[in-house]
Amino acid sequence: MNQKIIQITAGRGPAECCWVVAQVLKYFLDDIRHTGVTYSIIQRVKGIENGTLQSVTLKLQVDQVNTLVNSWLGTVQWIGTSTFRKYHKRKNWFIGIYELDLIPVEKIAEKDIVFQTMRSSGPGGQHVNKVNSAVRATHKLTGTSVVVMDSRSQHQNRKIAVERLKNKVTDVQLEQLKKSISDEWENHLNVQRGNPVRVFKGTDFKKKKVTKTFKNKRNQLKNDLYNQLKN
Repeated sequence: MNQKIIQITAGRGPAECCWVVAQVLKYFLDDIRHTGVTYSIIQRVKGIENGTLQSVTLKLQVDQVNTLVNSWLGTVQWIGTSTFRKYHKRKNWFIGIYELDLIPVEKIAEKDIVFQTMRSSGPGGQHVNKVNSAVRATHKLTGTSVVVMDSRSQHQNRKIAVERLKNKVTDVQLEQLKKSISDEWENHLNVQRGNPVRVFKGTDFKKKKVTKTFKNKRNQLKNDLYNQLKN
């Protein structure tokens, strides 16, 4: 199974586009659930209005090639009257769905952890202070460290330290991923209009069939080539 990071974003769009993001998310999740794709939401940025989303980023576990997920990538269009500005003349609203570069959250190997023993401090009486039972565990690759003095047993503290360090490093890596997502989002602020991969319409958000006009495009290319040869 491979991982994909997918972002659904309103870009610089107004509240109406943020409403579309929230609606599209429901459709997207319903679609992928039927394919056995598992997902988790990494980041959710709320819009100004209730029930809207500026953007949402998901991590998917997918097969090597997942046609369904790929079919969602691109611009999504909603044709409808503004749900927030009743007399607004605009009827076409656009959002974007993108695949972001994946920063892998790597598993921590114990060979990459440096252990240091020290005397425990705090409550526990003289017995605790006489024994080097506390353990500091440091992850060499990231410099992240934890100190554990939960138990009088150095072995037990070392075991606890490994688990806590793994969780802490994972949190650090996820924060780096979120920053990367924010940076990528800046690149997608201007959502492209035209040639949408999906179209929805009305306040009930019904899906409208999108007809791909590849035949017309082929004919146009042939005509262009013919005209170039004539000249």
